[in-house]
Amino acid sequence: MTRPLTELDKSEVLSGLFASWDAICRLLDGLPEAGWRVPTPLPGWDVHAVVSHLIGTESALAGIPAPDADIDVHSLEHVRNDVGAMNERWVRHLRDEPGAELLARFRAVTAGRRTFLAGMSDRDWNAVTQTPAGPDSYGRFMRVRTFDCWMHEHDIRDALGRPPTADDLRTPAAGLALDEVAASMGYVVGKLGQAPEGSRVAIELTGPLARTICVVVDGRGRVVNDFGGQQPTVTISLDGLLFTRLVGGRTQSLQGVTLGGDRQVATRIVEHLNYVI
Repeated sequence: MTRPLTELDKSEVLSGLFASWDAICRLLDGLPEAGWRVPTPLPGWDVHAVVSHLIGTESALAGIPAPDADIDVHSLEHVRNDVGAMNERWVRHLRDEPGAELLARFRAVTAGRRTFLAGMSDRDWNAVTQTPAGPDSYGRFMRVRTFDCWMHEHDIRDALGRPPTADDLRTPAAGLALDEVAASMGYVVGKLGQAPEGSRVAIELTGPLARTICVVVDGRGRVVNDFGGQQPTVTISLDGLLFTRLVGGRTQSLQGVTLGGDRQVATRIVEHLNYVI
């Protein structure tokens, strides 16, 4: 590896991941069958498909291979790569399963994963593995999983018209999800947003998810704790939940986004916030 290994507290990450699974179960418990078929912000996926995807990912991590599909899933417009194809094989395999049975399946596969993860040694937790963010620790992979599950919780909330309360957002899972997003902002600002050398970009999140993400461009974009007493050259201020929805490509709405400093650079960064595949 050419970058430092991300070492994360196992109990903290697992508490967030497990809480995210619990939140999804609470949203789905007792959901009428029609509710499972409501479209989400993800192209081609309803609530049922989102949960099928979650089941598929946790099943794959448990060593269960993806089932064969009845069609060439690569031909579907919203399938862009091999990971998307694997996801779609699970979605199609489970598409006729009633919602209550799908929820029971989700609870079963996550129960197995809870047992496995809780029993991992620190050595295995910190071992290098392939993650969606490149080679890093297994702990980093599980923080990515927390981010993914947390995002899908809000996909389901959007579909069902059940927006989160402030308390719903002030959770360990939300904090870990934002930590994961923040870790990618150097890439977003420097590579995708093409912020020029010497830029100091402050992404100021408001609301229950309030925090400031500071990025400097010094050869490459890099997340820092602060600017060492210097003022930012670019400021981007927006609600924290909206930020995560933009990052995940769930919305293109920029209502409530305030730009400061070099507005041309700020606009370019905002237009490229969606880095999630």
